[in-house]
Amino acid sequence: MVMNIREDEKLALFIDGANLYAAARALGFDIDYKRLLEMFRERSRLVRALYYTALVEEQEYSPIRPLVDWLDYNGFTMVTKPTKEFTDSSGRRKIKGDMDIELAIDMLEMAPHLDHVILFSGDGDFRRLVEVVQRKGVKVSVVSTVKSSPPMVADELRRQADQFIELQDLAAEISRAHQARNTDRDDSDDVDEDFYDDYDDEPIVETV
Repeated sequence: MVMNIREDEKLALFIDGANLYAAARALGFDIDYKRLLEMFRERSRLVRALYYTALVEEQEYSPIRPLVDWLDYNGFTMVTKPTKEFTDSSGRRKIKGDMDIELAIDMLEMAPHLDHVILFSGDGDFRRLVEVVQRKGVKVSVVSTVKSSPPMVADELRRQADQFIELQDLAAEISRAHQARNTDRDDSDDVDEDFYDDYDDEPIVETV
């Protein structure tokens, strides 16, 4: 995979956890976050890798906690907040955890210290954010996919980015090999997939 990244660039990763999970799952693979981090460390001056997700705090055990803890101890900066739960019109339990504001604030604060931002999300709500960061002289690349059905990246976000990186093209370098239970593994393998299956990162509109 050819990416337009220079070795001398100060670079940061901004990972929309739920969105990246959905994109990778639509393509049929799991992310190996250790390999992902190593890939960008080898290609640039990686300043920070930030991972955004909501957490179910009131439960004794959160299904995403093993991943969050593993990432926190292995080079990622975790940005989390409590989820809100609701039942949709079909009676299915859903989890709300919109992290867009947190990601946007962090990116704007860090932009003066970066040459290149890599945004792992296909959310069209980030188009304006990308535009503002670009005006500060920072190159912005978006990682998502158009090879799923439907495509996971909003067209307006893809067009705004300086570079669009197809997630499928990274699979060979960042996908996780499925291992037997008795082989070496890390805690990031223990994520309960049902958490992100029930996750909805659109903002809640509360009515009185």
